[in-house]
Amino acid sequence: MSEVKYDTISEMFISVTNKYADKPAYKYKEDGKWKELTFAQVRDNVETISGGLKSIGLKTGDHVGIISHNSYLWAMSDYGISCAKGVTTTIYPTLTTKQVKWIVQHAECKYLFCGDLEQTEKVLTFVDELKGLQNVIVLSGEKVGHPKVILYSELMAKGAEYRNNNPGFFEKDAMSIKKSDLLTLIYTSGTTGEPKGVMLTHGNLTSDIIGSLKVIQADDKDVFLSFLPLSHVFERMAGHFLATSVGATICYAESINTVADNMGEIHPTLMTAVPRFYEKVYAKIIDNISSASSVKQKLFWWSINAGKKAENLREHGHSVGVFLGAKLKIANKLVFSKLQKKVGGRLRFFASGGAPLSKEIGQFFKAAGISILEGYGLTETSPVITINPFEKNKLGTVGPPLSNVEVKIAEDGEILTKGPHVMKGYFKDEIATREVLDEDGWFHTGDIGMFDDDGYLAITDRKKNIIVTSGGKNVAPQPMENVLVMSKWIEQILVIGDKRKFVSAFIVPSFPNLEAWAKEKALKWETREELIKFPEVKELYDRVIDESMEGFAQFEKIKCYILLSQEFTIESDELTPSMKIRRSIVEKHYAELINNMYDEVNDN
Repeated sequence: MSEVKYDTISEMFISVTNKYADKPAYKYKEDGKWKELTFAQVRDNVETISGGLKSIGLKTGDHVGIISHNSYLWAMSDYGISCAKGVTTTIYPTLTTKQVKWIVQHAECKYLFCGDLEQTEKVLTFVDELKGLQNVIVLSGEKVGHPKVILYSELMAKGAEYRNNNPGFFEKDAMSIKKSDLLTLIYTSGTTGEPKGVMLTHGNLTSDIIGSLKVIQADDKDVFLSFLPLSHVFERMAGHFLATSVGATICYAESINTVADNMGEIHPTLMTAVPRFYEKVYAKIIDNISSASSVKQKLFWWSINAGKKAENLREHGHSVGVFLGAKLKIANKLVFSKLQKKVGGRLRFFASGGAPLSKEIGQFFKAAGISILEGYGLTETSPVITINPFEKNKLGTVGPPLSNVEVKIAEDGEILTKGPHVMKGYFKDEIATREVLDEDGWFHTGDIGMFDDDGYLAITDRKKNIIVTSGGKNVAPQPMENVLVMSKWIEQILVIGDKRKFVSAFIVPSFPNLEAWAKEKALKWETREELIKFPEVKELYDRVIDESMEGFAQFEKIKCYILLSQEFTIESDELTPSMKIRRSIVEKHYAELINNMYDEVNDN
């Protein structure tokens, strides 16, 4: 594969759509059938979107928001904005009306693409208050009776007219963009305080694409299945920009709930996903096998153990050998091939990011011949800083740094990085920018980590998440949370205990599994609150925690916990849009429960 060398995203788009004109760029499901758009058709639509935006007044540097679920329309709108010299502001469609208003106002969006009527209705509640917001473009749905609202079809009609009157405008605009020009505003999840608008340039994203492609192999024969939010930098870079840059085909999953079916239909070769996806797949596999016959169970675990032994030998540079090789052939035919078929049958690897991946999960899938390449980065770093290479994938690490970035560990263990991937700064927030970007250009990630002898980075936890008990012991909650959330009985968990005598936790049960178990036990309840109070339920979770805490130091172990009847949600402000738990908000909401729990233990 020839090396990708683009200075800007707009230059990349023009080059790729010229080179692969007749090849499928996007596939999407409509009326039960998969349809496709070639690169030439995508280019034509993007030129028309750019023309439409310019016809309604878009000027160089104007901020344009997109609030929509994933679709080919999202992708084309993004390129349309960028190539017209605008700045795309991404907004999670799961955000509340209040949160959407804050971002649109703070980002000073002049135009806003809304995916459907649901998103449009959010915007209509405040559209008249924001005088700077000139037009709202509805990508899918009927027209709403408001002077600022226009349909996508109307924008395209205006764009077609603009193109006729201004031949050559598109390439002239797109090729005049510099790599230092702002490409996008992406608002961080904000686990503490209001979200910050991360300013990423064209050069930030192209450098990250170039660096990533030197580690992972991707080309025009690849088929991506996209389901992570395009509003998140991970999917935007890897499943959108990078995929397009090599001429790959991107297929859009119908929804998060149809990913399994869609994998079986389009047979992806590459996919990006977050650890929670792998955890859920793993839990489902284990749940299915636990209800199988004892013969099938023994065969399954015999195969997994053989796979783990083989991978361990390979990792240390040893050959598998004849006897183990024969075992693997049997395991592959009877077990692994079936698991591989569930992810489409021709997947070369998954890329994992956004949160730490449990080593146990990685080992399980790797044993079955399904590679998960874990990487590390942040919105502020475009996002990739490190990634595991396919040839030497070291589980439990996030891989070595990309060749075009620098990484070092500060005296207190914090990971620092420097290079063309680091953001321009936070929009309208110089103080916050100076807090994370020092005078020498080093970005302070807020993560604690270390390098191993091979130069692979391992992440311990977020610096601000480290728990210091009243006895002075430092506890990293993330490893415990990673182990516990693998359990079929746990949906969400938050380990707490800062300035306390011992470590405790909030646990949100996986209620479908818990309720099925409780029915088998002939327990009677009407509400979740009643269910979690049964002594039998407490005994179950006591066992889960005791078994999961093996291997942890005594001071790290969870001494007590609270079962919650409701999940942490975005609406309650307890989850970020990228589904991370806001530790401080949860502790604030449940302060009385926490104090009572510790008081009861202290009294005893």
